[in-house]
Amino acid sequence: MTATGTFGLSSEARNLQWLLGNLVEEVPGVRSVAVVSSDGLLLLSSDPEVQSAAAEADRPEGPRGSTADLATIVSGIGSLTVGAARLMDGGGVKQTMVAMEEGSVFVMSISDGSLLGVHATPDCDMSVIAYHMALFVGRAGHVLTPELRSELAKSMESYQ
Repeated sequence: MTATGTFGLSSEARNLQWLLGNLVEEVPGVRSVAVVSSDGLLLLSSDPEVQSAAAEADRPEGPRGSTADLATIVSGIGSLTVGAARLMDGGGVKQTMVAMEEGSVFVMSISDGSLLGVHATPDCDMSVIAYHMALFVGRAGHVLTPELRSELAKSMESYQ
């Protein structure tokens, strides 16, 4: 279900897309998922419209809840919590969760500052979401090398 096409991508990139698709499709309550690099670039997306040029042209101004928006939010939350942890001598940030009336946002560190962000429904089971995010991070963290991050970023740029 991930947005990026698989043509020309390495097997590692395709495997990460598959893992992301499973997270979206198999975990109840997940609305959208984004993987963001340490510098805020969207690397993987569960939103097919993020990369479809035709859909971008048809999309109204200021989409709400899209994975592009989620990537921006995840990057901001990541920066804020890292800064807070430094000020409090709290060590590395492992996970952040924001509960709202109409949903939740979860942010988890992957590797080298990369982040996994999940936007979920208000009635989601937070522990199930966190568990599946940890599984994704465990499987993706060791393969998300600088080379693969670069490949994924270029793949996302080519569709936007």
